[in-house]
Amino acid sequence: MEDAQIGWIAAIIIGGLAGWIASAIMKTGTGIFLNIVLGIIGASVASFLFGFLGIGFGGWIGYLVAGVIGACILIGLVRAIRS
Repeated sequence: MEDAQIGWIAAIIIGGLAGWIASAIMKTGTGIFLNIVLGIIGASVASFLFGFLGIGFGGWIGYLVAGVIGACILIGLVRAIRS
């Protein structure tokens, strides 16, 4: 989150939006709190994974894209573990 140069409130808002988009893509029925958590953790996961590939995300749009991708990865992992 420090790399993206955004504050905590912006991270919560963008994380919630990213989680909501990911839950719509993955067709889950999660609530607003879980969407925020998925988006924030998802952005961290995606930034970590893409760091190995040399891909960096910056700013609000980058954080949103990373959050959506990471949240989709997390949702997929949870589905794989549950099944």
